[in-house]
Amino acid sequence: MPKRILITGMSGLIGGLLKEHLTSQGEYELSALNRSVVKDVPTHSADISNLDKIRPAFENIDTVVHLAAYLGSDSFEEQLPTNIVGTYNVFEAARLAGIKRVVYASSGSTVRGVEHTYPYKEIANGQYSAVKGPIPLVTHKDVRPGGVYGATKVWGEALARHFSDAYNMSMLCVRIGSVTEADKPSDPRQKSIYLSHKDVCQILQLSIDAPDELKFDVFLATSNNRWSYRDLEHPRNVLGYIPNSSAEDI
Repeated sequence: MPKRILITGMSGLIGGLLKEHLTSQGEYELSALNRSVVKDVPTHSADISNLDKIRPAFENIDTVVHLAAYLGSDSFEEQLPTNIVGTYNVFEAARLAGIKRVVYASSGSTVRGVEHTYPYKEIANGQYSAVKGPIPLVTHKDVRPGGVYGATKVWGEALARHFSDAYNMSMLCVRIGSVTEADKPSDPRQKSIYLSHKDVCQILQLSIDAPDELKFDVFLATSNNRWSYRDLEHPRNVLGYIPNSSAEDI
């Protein structure tokens, strides 16, 4: 039987990439929770800020991939309906439907605040000659959000931890790096945190298919970039994630 996967925010860039990738595998039955209809996929059209209206989308689903997010203004008022209330609603709708796994699209913005300090500031600015010695890697255990958006993603990770502990759900958080439509970095900072189309699909699929006994974890996700400061050993050891791309290959 194919795994029945509900993807929120499928009309976005990453949602579209994941849709095409999983469809090509032939092992998944996809549906979308989206405000607009997604072509060629059964779509439940609703806003995730309304729990009652989204609940029907979660019936007969095995795994939820929660990609929907507000990426515009960094004001709390605009972040609140989608990134705070909406994330809670998605997790709660999954719980009420008896779904045992949610893959949460967190963000590298949960640790972007380190770029105020050496050597991460120099790396983000492309001042590589100023970086002396090995780069101390930021790991999945570190938290230093960049902006309100990053803080909402930290909250989402904490909420995922709660749902895992309280309801025995598998809640896996992926701190996604910079995925661009052109599939290449456009500035020195993106050169550090670049995540290719192939690699973002790989780590999300690995999270979907991870062992049932993996109840909670957080994974940093970038491609194999020369100047990355984000640790990839943890997702390699737990998920088997081995990035195929690097910013230097572009």
